[in-house]
Amino acid sequence: MRPFAILQVRPEDRASDDEFDAILAKGRLDASEVARFRLDREPLPRPFDVGAFAGIVVGGGPGCFSDHPEEKSDVEQEMEARVLAIMPEVIVEDAPFLGCCYGLGALATALGGDVSQERFGEPVGPVTCSFTADASEDPLCAGLPPTFDAFVGHKEAVQRLPKGCAHLAAAPTCPMQMIRYGKNVYATQFHPEADAAVFETRIRLYRNNGYFPPDEADALIARCKAADVTVPPELLARFVARYRAH
Repeated sequence: MRPFAILQVRPEDRASDDEFDAILAKGRLDASEVARFRLDREPLPRPFDVGAFAGIVVGGGPGCFSDHPEEKSDVEQEMEARVLAIMPEVIVEDAPFLGCCYGLGALATALGGDVSQERFGEPVGPVTCSFTADASEDPLCAGLPPTFDAFVGHKEAVQRLPKGCAHLAAAPTCPMQMIRYGKNVYATQFHPEADAAVFETRIRLYRNNGYFPPDEADALIARCKAADVTVPPELLARFVARYRAH
């Protein structure tokens, strides 16, 4: 059985480990089914054959593709280059892929899309999303409630639908919440692996990273705990179930 590749771009150990555990839990994956790659620590194997994996999941992180190069640390630039290096093959091969937040920026950037901090950044916390008409025939989205809550928190966003993509979910605060390229390449602006506990960890770790005023941390944690977020984890579980069998 081919493993799922989990690519992570969080340089903080606690955040990275917490995200990895959440992907396993919400994806209903066993650790024996995955290959974990922390891109802050080492490059990907060369060559990196996307066909060697049942699917590829790219998690979130504090970096932004739209930041000026001089604003990015060496580690951020290395992680960005390592993710973008695999995207052409993912796109050409239509390889099973799920980009989560940062992973959406990677897909849109590789497709020549507009990723910027001009509009549609969202503060940390829950938002209400809606599936589009295209989602009704998508194998991951079909049959799920038409509106749902999801956890977000990002400075940059995809400004318009990249060429060749299907638009699957939107929110009033940020239109591009979920897209698909081809049949198998997915990306979400929201975090499908997250629950309130996961976001509490991130709020505490990133409280001084400019996502929100630091003195609002406790209120944001309370908002997350009050949210009912069930559809995004189901999307992650469906992605795993669909491609585990391939």
